[in-house]
Amino acid sequence: MNPAHTYIHEKPEPYRAIMLHLQMLIESRFPDIQLKFKWHLPFYYLDDKTMFCFFNFRKEFVDLGMPYGIHLTRQVDQLVGGEQRKMLRSLRFDRLETIDDQVVLDCLEELEQIRLTPKLSSHE
Repeated sequence: MNPAHTYIHEKPEPYRAIMLHLQMLIESRFPDIQLKFKWHLPFYYLDDKTMFCFFNFRKEFVDLGMPYGIHLTRQVDQLVGGEQRKMLRSLRFDRLETIDDQVVLDCLEELEQIRLTPKLSSHE
């Protein structure tokens, strides 16, 4: 099994269900996306080099982290910053019921546009 899948499947409930739901949501909306394992976390890439988003289980919630999320302009009130994360923003979920699919997709669709902009993509 891919280490990214192992990471997801080994987490306790409800966090496994949260990540599986997000995985289904992301992979159905972005069919060419690549799931890799980087820095001990499941990372999605838009292509071989362009980091897109990742899952991070943090004891009491799942972070859907978005590198370059600081550039997002929609759903800003839903995004979490801080923790000395200069470019990173995330959506946090502690229960499956708290996931608003439309908010997640809105953030990720805007992030895709940001990440595919050559000026930002070259700063990996």
